[in-house]
Amino acid sequence: MSSVSEGRFPSSSVPLITPGPLRTTLRTDDGVRIEAVYEPCTADAGAAAETSFDSTAIVVAHGFTGSVDRPAVRRAAGVFAQRAAVITFSFRGHGGSGGRSTVGDREVLDLAAAVEWARALGHRRIVTVGFSMGGSVVLRHGALYTGRSTAGAEAGGVTEREGRMEAHADAVVAVSAPARWYYRGTAPMRRLHWVVTRPVGRVVGRYGFRTRIDRNDWNPVPLPPVEAAGLIAPAPLLIVHGDQDPYFPLDHPRMLADAAGDGAELWLERGMGHAENAADENLLTRIGDWAVAR
Repeated sequence: MSSVSEGRFPSSSVPLITPGPLRTTLRTDDGVRIEAVYEPCTADAGAAAETSFDSTAIVVAHGFTGSVDRPAVRRAAGVFAQRAAVITFSFRGHGGSGGRSTVGDREVLDLAAAVEWARALGHRRIVTVGFSMGGSVVLRHGALYTGRSTAGAEAGGVTEREGRMEAHADAVVAVSAPARWYYRGTAPMRRLHWVVTRPVGRVVGRYGFRTRIDRNDWNPVPLPPVEAAGLIAPAPLLIVHGDQDPYFPLDHPRMLADAAGDGAELWLERGMGHAENAADENLLTRIGDWAVAR
C-alpha cells in the first residue's frame, strides 16, 4: 500500500446548494471513482437562520467494511442532517466505489475529494466525522490538509505540500479511532489483521464483507494517528471512544488526546462499543451539536 504526497485535488463539477438529496461519483487525485451522497440540512428555515446550519456540512467517513448505504451510516447521516448538510461516501474498495482498500492509507484522498465536493456545493465550513478506520483517516486528513502553506514539511514519511483551501476541514471528530498502526492487542484486531494480510483473508473480505483489499504492504508507512492528532490545531478536535470498545482499549483515545494537548476534547462514553454501529442517537446528536458549534 503506497503512501502519497497529499495536496491538490480536483473539485467535482456540481451546482451550488442543491434542494434535495444528490448521489454522485467523485474522482480522487489518483483517479479512483468514489460514490457519494449529499443530503441538505433538514432543520427548518428559522432554526437555520439562527445557527450555522446553512453554511456547515458534515462529511462522514465510515469504518472498515462499511459503505455509504450501511444502516449505521445512514442513521448517523439522518441525525447529523437535523443540524447541518451531510455528505457520506464509500471509501475505495467499499460499496460501489472503485479501487481497493488500503486500510487507512490512500483513503485520505477519498476524504479530500468529499470535502472539496462539499465546498463546491457552497458550504463554507466543513466538519469531518470519522469512525474507526475513518477516524484514523480524518485525523491524518486534518493534519495534512490545513489550508496553510507547509510545503516540503515531512510528516511520518509523507511529504505535505500546500493544499488547496477546498481540501481542508475546519473541525475534526474521530470516533473509536486507533492511536497507532499494527495494533494486535485484542482478538477482533487479530482477526482483522488476518483478513487484511492473508490471501484467504482477503477472499473472506471480498465475499463475506464486500470489501476489496489491496494486497500490498504500506510503503512508506503513513503518518500514525497519534502524530497526526498533534498537528491538527488550531482546528478543533473531538475524540470520542467507548469504554466497552472491543477493538481499541482506552489507552488509544487517551494517547490521541495527550498528543493533541489543549487542542482536543475527549469524550469517554460509558457502555459504548465500537464505531458507528455502537453510536446511539443521543451520542450522534451531541456530536452534531458539537460540530455546528465549533
